[in-house]
Amino acid sequence: MNELLKNYRQHIDTNQVNSHIQEIILKAEETYNPNRLKNIFNLIDLTSLNPTDSKKSITAFCSKVNNFRSVFPQMEDVAALCVYPNFVKLVNDSLILKHIKIAAVAGGFPSSQTFLTIKEKETELAILDGANEIDMVISIGEFLDRNYEILFSEVKALKKVVGDKHLKVILETGAIIDHHKIYTASILAMEAGADFIKTSTGKLQPAATIDAVYVMCLAIKDFYLKTDKKVGIKPAGGIANGKQAVQFYEVINNILGEQWLNNHLFRIGASSLANTLLTEIMLFDTKNEKIVYF
Repeated sequence: MNELLKNYRQHIDTNQVNSHIQEIILKAEETYNPNRLKNIFNLIDLTSLNPTDSKKSITAFCSKVNNFRSVFPQMEDVAALCVYPNFVKLVNDSLILKHIKIAAVAGGFPSSQTFLTIKEKETELAILDGANEIDMVISIGEFLDRNYEILFSEVKALKKVVGDKHLKVILETGAIIDHHKIYTASILAMEAGADFIKTSTGKLQPAATIDAVYVMCLAIKDFYLKTDKKVGIKPAGGIANGKQAVQFYEVINNILGEQWLNNHLFRIGASSLANTLLTEIMLFDTKNEKIVYF
C-alpha cells in the first residue's frame, strides 16, 4: 500500500485549502439562484434510513417520487432513492420511474463492524433485488490504525460483487478529520475500485464538511490524471439548505470542473434538503410558503 500511495500527494496544505474554500464560499453567494437550486435537486440521493422505516412508509415514499413531476412540472426528478437493503425489492416494484436509480446501504452500514462474508452476501442480495448502486462504509478503525490493506481488500471484494453497478464508498470523514488522512482514504478507495467516494453515513458528526469534500476532490482529480478514470463524489449528511448545497456545488465546479456537474458523477445524500430546496425555489417566485412534499 505504501508503494501505491507514493504515486500521490504526500502532504495537504491545510492553510491553502482553507484559504481557497473562503474564496469558493464567496463565489457561492453569487451563484445562489433558482436555476442552481433546481440543478442541485437533480443531484439528490433521496434517502430514507430510519429505524421506523416500514413497507408502508417506503411504499408512500416511492409514491411521492412517482407523482413528483405532476405536482412540480418545472422540476427534474431526484437522482436516486437510497434505502436499507431489505427494502430494495419493494422500491424496485413500486418505483415507476426507471431513470431514478435505486441505492442501498450495505456491508454492515453504518459501522462496517461485521464479517466480510456478511458484507458480501448483503451486497449480493441487494443487487439481486434490483439495486443499481451500493453505498458501503470503510472499516474506519482499521484505517485509522493504518491497516490500509483491510480497507483496500474490502472495497475490492465488494466491487467484485457489485460488478458493473456503482459502488459508493463512505469514508466517514467526521471520524478521520485530518486532511491528508481523508486524501489517503480517498485514494485507497478509488484504487480498489470505488465508482464514487462519499463523505458520511449521516449517523456520525460532523458529517459532510466543505473542507473534507475539497480534499476528496483533490484526490479524485489526481486519480483521474493518473488513470483517466472519472470517479464520482457524494457529500452526505447535514446539508440542510440551498446555500450550503451551492457551496458544495461550487467546490466540485472549481476543482473538478463542469464535467462533474451532473448526477452521473455528483450526488448529494439528503432527506430534508429536498423539501428545503423546493421551499427556497418557491421563495424566488415570491411564493412565501413552506413546501413539505417528501
